[in-house]
Amino acid sequence: MRMFALGAIAALLISFQPAEATVVANVSLSSQTMTVTENGTVLYQWKVSTGRKGFVTPKGKWTAKWLSKNHRSRKYNNAPMPFAVFYNGGYAVHATYETKRLGRPASHGCIRLHPENAAAFYALTHRYGLANTRINISH
Repeated sequence: MRMFALGAIAALLISFQPAEATVVANVSLSSQTMTVTENGTVLYQWKVSTGRKGFVTPKGKWTAKWLSKNHRSRKYNNAPMPFAVFYNGGYAVHATYETKRLGRPASHGCIRLHPENAAAFYALTHRYGLANTRINISH
């Protein structure tokens, strides 16, 4: 009888443990914004730049795959991609130094952010883990 009571208490304690946090970046191609939530609570809304004419930012839903704090593009002349959160092959959310272009399409397909915002998103992804970070891109 005592074992049953301890098992029931343990089951209750396990069920009350908080779930791991989920960070979600919802990117709107039409408004050129990224809204970042943590467990459904909005933390940030930032201007972004996505794929310019002739380049595509793919729509869809992904889990973050890998991080690179000081990445450089092998495809585009060693271009800096600081605080990169890769989510789909060579596509990443990363910082840009061309901050005047934020709010309109200007990239080769990646999602560009102000360096401070990219650093904040990178830190959230690092803190909560790749498996708990989602990037959703819609029209």
